[in-house]
Amino acid sequence: MNMSEFEKVIGYEFKNKSLLETALTHSSYANEKQTGKDCNERLEFLGDSVLGVITADYFYHNLAHLPEGEMTKKRAACVCEKSLHGFAKQINLGKYLLLGRGEDNTGGRHRASILADAFEAVIGAIYLDGGLENVRKFVLGFIKEAAAKQLSLRDYKTELQEIIQKNPDEHLTYILVGESGPDHDKRFEVEVMLNSNVVGYGMGKSKKLAEQQAAKQALELMGIKS
Repeated sequence: MNMSEFEKVIGYEFKNKSLLETALTHSSYANEKQTGKDCNERLEFLGDSVLGVITADYFYHNLAHLPEGEMTKKRAACVCEKSLHGFAKQINLGKYLLLGRGEDNTGGRHRASILADAFEAVIGAIYLDGGLENVRKFVLGFIKEAAAKQLSLRDYKTELQEIIQKNPDEHLTYILVGESGPDHDKRFEVEVMLNSNVVGYGMGKSKKLAEQQAAKQALELMGIKS
């Protein structure tokens, strides 16, 4: 296992190398080798909680336009096993794992559950070694992209347009009605009008996000739920 190579991949150099080694040690290896070394299960437990806090904090501060229920669903999608497996593959985590011979021979380096758990263990190890800000930087490198994908799964503006254009006499207009906050943390407020009537309101960190939320509200007004 080339730990220095892995450190370059993740962009973090450990002061305590044993933490990284433990994070990469699967229980099958620890049990087989009988070396007395810990496996990564405790670090996985810690990493799961750290991941939850960082993700919740990011959603709370950056997706203020979303109601609590929707934030909960999207956050869960970002940190589920499927997503964590994808994050682990991005850093080729399976290559660096210490696995028992049987686990290795049966495809353990590619198994979703093993990779997802090891990814959380790496988070726990970075947290213990470098503190919250270092692990936040690592985690957000994955979560920001995953959150953006979650938000783009449904195009409310297109859905609304397709409904309205069935009647050629109806016209949609998006109007920017408010803008607040410093340059690095802007909030935009948008209304969508159907002819001369306001049918939806939205707020977001960009005009596009605000327009999507306005269209979403307009669809809900028409009885079309998200």
